[in-house]
Amino acid sequence: MNSLLFAKRNIKNFFKDKMSVFFSLLSAIIIIGLYVLFLGDMIVGNLQVENARFIVDSWIMAGVISVTSITTAMGAYEAMVKDKESNAIKDYYAAPVKRNDIIIGYVLSAFVIGIAMTFVSLLFAQVYILIYGGYFLPFFDYIKIFAIIVLSVISNCFFVFFLVSFIKTNAAFATASTILGTLIGFVAGVYLPIGQLPSSVQFFVKIFPVSHSALLLRQVMMGDALVKSFPAEMLKEFRLDMGVDFSIGGTVISPWLSVIYLILVAALFFVLIYIKVSRKSK
Repeated sequence: MNSLLFAKRNIKNFFKDKMSVFFSLLSAIIIIGLYVLFLGDMIVGNLQVENARFIVDSWIMAGVISVTSITTAMGAYEAMVKDKESNAIKDYYAAPVKRNDIIIGYVLSAFVIGIAMTFVSLLFAQVYILIYGGYFLPFFDYIKIFAIIVLSVISNCFFVFFLVSFIKTNAAFATASTILGTLIGFVAGVYLPIGQLPSSVQFFVKIFPVSHSALLLRQVMMGDALVKSFPAEMLKEFRLDMGVDFSIGGTVISPWLSVIYLILVAALFFVLIYIKVSRKSK
């Protein structure tokens, strides 16, 4: 119960601070702005196939959704950094509240905020796609998208918590947020398709969790349109070039491997957090 109350407090504080909400969405806003002003027409113009606009819009919006799932989780943990800098967290630890309840409260609030904001980005993405002549996906595809979002947010919540646990001041947090926001578009293969990156950079992209979130979302959101628009001999190359599929060691990995990878990332950082918190408690 204490963890729920603590999470509720963090969620309220996050949505009260309009600048925190804005900056947690800033990377997604920049990506959309670049796409609308520069990248969109260029990519669509180079893609001489049926449903080109829908394919490219779905590709970029899948990237936006995946980026939002990590940047909003990062923004949610600002409360933890503020509590550290003001020493409020020491008061919480001195109170008759378990340390685990406080940690769970931070993670739970980041999860709720991440889910809420990522679903908002999904709604925006669907509206954008419809405005430019796209269409609704089958109902079952939206179930898949919701499941991917939940898995992505969970994975990102533990991953980002571990990173933020080393940050003690708002200035350091702002710097870390800026770095993450700047790099995340490249890591998720949004600013440039992964096929246009050097092989060493591609390797880094493929091990970063958010790129697997983007991959899974692209496979669902672009699925049928790709099959209908590309001949078989071109389809495989296009999917690899655009980050719809990943090839590791010359083998195209299945979507289930990406799902398992996100689960393993969440489990790994959960264990690391548990070890770190346990040592501090001692």
